[in-house]
Amino acid sequence: MSYVDGFIVPVPKKNMKAYLSLARKAGKVWKDHGALEYVECVADDVKLGKWTSFPRSVKLKRGETVVFSYIVYKSRAQRDKVMAKVMKDKRLASMMQDPSAMPFDGKRMIWGGFKAAIAI
Repeated sequence: MSYVDGFIVPVPKKNMKAYLSLARKAGKVWKDHGALEYVECVADDVKLGKWTSFPRSVKLKRGETVVFSYIVYKSRAQRDKVMAKVMKDKRLASMMQDPSAMPFDGKRMIWGGFKAAIAI
């Protein structure tokens, strides 16, 4: 069964073009190193919940939107190999060196790895 890395990111709407440009570059790197799929999704029908919601999860601020992203791999072992290569890839080096230059607040990003339980 496949393995998935999932991300929820607050992105200022004014930075969306820069974010998507960065995501295209990152997606190419991930795919070049073996990821099966790389997907970025911008909030369209995402409401603020009373207790929990995508906006609450990242402490969404005025002028921001939520981006939900995921990367699919063959397995956890393959993901670990891909990730090791991605972290050493020179195409992403400048991005990794200065997190403050990112078009989003990385401190409010949520991410994690998941074992696929059902795939239809």
